Amino acid sequence: MTMNSPISQYIIIVIISGVLNVLLALYAYYNKSKFAGLKLFMWSTLLSAVYTFAFAFELASDTLGEILFWTKIEYLGMPFISIFSLLLIMHYVGIERFNTPKKAWGLFVIPAITLLMVMTNDFHHLFYKEVFLRPNVDSPMVEVVPGLWYYVHGSFTSGSMFASLFILGRYWRKKKTIYRKQMITLAIGIALPMIGALSYTLGLTPMGMDPVPVIMCVTSILYVTAIFSTALLTVAPIAREHIFESMRDGVLVLNLENQIMDFNGAATQIIPALTPLAIGQKLDHIWKRGAESEAFSFDVDPTTEHEQEFKWIRGGETFYYRIRASKLLKPNGQLAGRTIVMIDVTEHTLLQNKLRHLAEIDGLTAIYNRTFFMEKSRQLLLSAHQRKQPCSFILFDIDHFKLINDRYGHSVGDFALQHVVSICQQTLPASALFGRYGGEEFAIGLPDTKLEQAGQIAENLRAAIESNPLYSSAKALTITASFGVNQAREPEVPLETLLSEADVALYRSKHNGRNCVHLYEQDSIHAIKAKKPY
Repeated sequence: MTMNSPISQYIIIVIISGVLNVLLALYAYYNKSKFAGLKLFMWSTLLSAVYTFAFAFELASDTLGEILFWTKIEYLGMPFISIFSLLLIMHYVGIERFNTPKKAWGLFVIPAITLLMVMTNDFHHLFYKEVFLRPNVDSPMVEVVPGLWYYVHGSFTSGSMFASLFILGRYWRKKKTIYRKQMITLAIGIALPMIGALSYTLGLTPMGMDPVPVIMCVTSILYVTAIFSTALLTVAPIAREHIFESMRDGVLVLNLENQIMDFNGAATQIIPALTPLAIGQKLDHIWKRGAESEAFSFDVDPTTEHEQEFKWIRGGETFYYRIRASKLLKPNGQLAGRTIVMIDVTEHTLLQNKLRHLAEIDGLTAIYNRTFFMEKSRQLLLSAHQRKQPCSFILFDIDHFKLINDRYGHSVGDFALQHVVSICQQTLPASALFGRYGGEEFAIGLPDTKLEQAGQIAENLRAAIESNPLYSSAKALTITASFGVNQAREPEVPLETLLSEADVALYRSKHNGRNCVHLYEQDSIHAIKAKKPY
């Protein structure tokens, strides 16, 4: 056999095919963590390498015995290639039925029997009825008479390839354009060897030689190109189907013009306006149909991270979402757009609101508790000094409250506290801070209010409480309260001092018969000159 003979050139091409398959198998092995399907691809290319190298040695053999030996080596790989390709395709599109060894073993029964039949053919001749050298040829080549299992094997292999093509065709319309290039590559990689095998079976190939190993050289080059151009077997529809679509968080994919390119099912639950017709539309047009708050900040720099929280009303229910925008990059690092992730924080927000309510609000009267009233009052006092505006405080407590508890019970006492609070809320200006300072004692902060004005407000409260008796099951109870009022003066006087001075004025009201108002002014305390309540 000369180097310029057709057989020698054919052998060289077959060896190149084997080398490419080895390189693809090595690539798959070292990158198998990127995509689980690479393990299947590794086995497929590794078995293809065994088949092609053995076929090259078969072509270079000089005797029938050598040819039969390398034929057996070919069948260590060839029967299983179509099965690993089928499993790869099923994994690629998300069919999980056969993706574990326990479930996939049934697919390997016939290939395993084929291997056994080839290895033991001399005893039963069920695979090859007869094998002999072709007469009148320059290089030793065999002719075979197929046996029964040869047709079983061929039918099963062809069926596996047809199944792979059918699955790809069935899922063609369901996949995004970015994945269709990958699917075309996989389809060609399956269809070309199948066509070659059919041509060989029908005797349509040059010199009657098996063209599949040469075709594998073409498909291997195609795979290499696709791996680096379309991220074949690294980014696959399985990622979208089982990660993107199964995410609990809503995800939107936008281009640089803020047009919607893709979204998952969770996003449609949040924004019902997200239908297939929304693809290509501006996000702000869709967004405004569901959000109670203002639209998301669409004009922010798409190269930066951005995060906001929204209150969303849908179907009469209130939801809270954390909206996070991140840049979306192409494989070459160029900016392609951004992703919007909508994280449901409703439960977390409601819990926070509940805890905040418990930390700020008195459980019985539903007004500020003492701790939060003090915090808000310090802010009020600081603001008044900064704006150089007056600020006053009122302390009052219910007269003879212990007697109400002792005589009528604590439930009536609680009702009395709520009754007084309700009257005050109806009487106080909207800007007033109102809190429960102690058991039956209450505190009021009045911004932009001088001492005399605060005294008049206290007098109005006193008169309203006195003139609105509490009606219980026993009788109508007349409730009164005593008041002390103070105004903030120098900035260095702390809140505690102001309230302490108001408490001194309150004590004077209680000492002077209760149900009255006293003012604390420049170290002196005097009763208010009551005006007609307004």
